[in-house]
Amino acid sequence: MSVSPSTHSPAAQLMARFLGGYPPELLGQVLPLLEAGRLGEALAQRHPERHTVRTDAALYDYAMDLKQRHMRQSGPVSLVVYDAKLKVLTQALGTHTTIARVQGGKLKAKREIRVASLFRDAPASFLRMIVVHELAHLKEREHDKAFYALCSHMVSDYHQLEFDTRLWLLAQEWARRQPPGPTPSPA
Repeated sequence: MSVSPSTHSPAAQLMARFLGGYPPELLGQVLPLLEAGRLGEALAQRHPERHTVRTDAALYDYAMDLKQRHMRQSGPVSLVVYDAKLKVLTQALGTHTTIARVQGGKLKAKREIRVASLFRDAPASFLRMIVVHELAHLKEREHDKAFYALCSHMVSDYHQLEFDTRLWLLAQEWARRQPPGPTPSPA
């Protein structure tokens, strides 16, 4: 089955938002799972491990551990937090920013990483993927070949995890848009 971005079903339109740019053959494999409400279940079987990184302090420690293992020479990061204000569809899953402040006669730069708070409840591999992505921006600003090579160096299956994360987000949004099921009548 082949699905093109011009397909007008609600599921296909939503898929275009989350999976734009992927080949139609691949989208054709995802659409039946999504419409049947089984995409989330399939991903849960593929990524069953949950993480315990629940607080901002734990997220900072988690990110610094990854940074220490893979990017010792990169600059310091002053803040790593979950951010409830990040909107997945309109902004990003995470952000990496450099904030410049004048202190005395010197310009000081602080780097911050913010991860969308919905990753508190994500599978462990998806949190790892987004943290690795944001850490890679410490060395590579653009999403180019060098950037993705660095991501793949830190997590060998980075590209698959990025795709699966998009599928997870798609499944969550699809489930959120479905009308509630019938309530059982009292016996």
